[in-house]
Amino acid sequence: MTRPPQVHVERHQPSDVHLVHPEWSRDATIYQINTRHFTPEGTFTAAAGHLERLAGLGVSILWLMPVHEIGEVNRKGMLGSPYAVRDYLSVNPDLGTVADLRAFVDQAHALGMHVILDWVANHTAWDNVLVEEHPEWYARDWKGDLTPTPWWGWDDIIDLDYAVPELRDYMVGAMEHWVREVDIDGYRCDVAGLVPTTFWERVRTALEAIKPVFLLAEWESRELHDHAFDATYGWSWNNVMHAVASGDAGVEVLRTYYAWNAKAYPHDAMRMLFVTNHDQNAWDGSEIERFGEALEVAIVLSVLSEGIPLVFNGQEAGNDRSLPLFEDDQIEWREHPLGDLYRRLIEAKKANSALWNGSWGAPMVEVYTSKPSKVLAFARHRGDDAVFMVANLSPRRRTITLGDGPYAGAWKDLATGEKVELEVGSQVELPGWGYQALLRGGFPA
Repeated sequence: MTRPPQVHVERHQPSDVHLVHPEWSRDATIYQINTRHFTPEGTFTAAAGHLERLAGLGVSILWLMPVHEIGEVNRKGMLGSPYAVRDYLSVNPDLGTVADLRAFVDQAHALGMHVILDWVANHTAWDNVLVEEHPEWYARDWKGDLTPTPWWGWDDIIDLDYAVPELRDYMVGAMEHWVREVDIDGYRCDVAGLVPTTFWERVRTALEAIKPVFLLAEWESRELHDHAFDATYGWSWNNVMHAVASGDAGVEVLRTYYAWNAKAYPHDAMRMLFVTNHDQNAWDGSEIERFGEALEVAIVLSVLSEGIPLVFNGQEAGNDRSLPLFEDDQIEWREHPLGDLYRRLIEAKKANSALWNGSWGAPMVEVYTSKPSKVLAFARHRGDDAVFMVANLSPRRRTITLGDGPYAGAWKDLATGEKVELEVGSQVELPGWGYQALLRGGFPA
């Protein structure tokens, strides 16, 4: 593949950039694909055979984990980490060709979905082509040698140096290349906070000149939302939700997350909520192992509370084991109740505008209950649409009395379709790790 010419974009102040979320992200759910685990063949062409199923699941943004050639030097495991990139302008031949990738994107677009690629800007493989072509673009340790990112133990990669303007030019050009040549719709940006925010703001400007894009940062800093990223990771939501599920913390830690989300982040920020992803599944076990009986209520909260939800490949099939990051493996595809649950939740998210992402949706308002240390309850209202959820985040059956909050009136139960009437002082009985999710207005067919 010929390399694109280096681009030179005028430097700008952050105020020069106005971030507008693409319209198609309004009610989107993200779906993460590890191509080499996704099918027995481990290719784009084989993965494309699942696209109609994924459209039926309701997901809108497909995130492909890194598609580039993987370095050989200091490789981890048999296959190496996809985050040790050997050439940013290549496609890993194990996954297919550039034409195969373009065909996958085209087919996804035809089904109404969008595709983002994983981009690793902070570091490269030891044998990346840039090591020979531009060794001056790399960071150095105290001895003057190439160096992995300090303190992390990532010994299969070496750091780039974003103080070098020419590196920034090259990286912007490489990211533009895939938008132009393969028509992708944006990027999930690995360890985004380890790269200067001004670089990401420049990337946003360059890509928006081509088409509307969606950028997801693997980071939690609120300033990333100002002028660069549509969404950031809700790592802290995942951590506190797991602490509650494992009995290591009470509901107060979850309230703390929502308090920070409400006041410390821009009102249109999208925080990605998830119960697992490739890192956690590989190192901490499957979501079924980690969350146990609390898994279903955690999934429901990840979709119905404020944020943009993520489904990790295999969750909808009830994957119950770890998928190694550096080795070959396969997901066992099967019909599973978790698939039905996700489908219903995603349908509700699309149908009810209170559940939409960012400022399109509605903020959460806490509803007070008689068991505040064990129960979380909230309502979200947008025009005629609304959601009310009460969740028992403990293993014991509880009868809860509802206190002050905007929930009185007629509702429809998301799980059963039955009508429910609530008033101040209503009682709700929930089993351990049980919940009730009610909608008003938009309701899934």
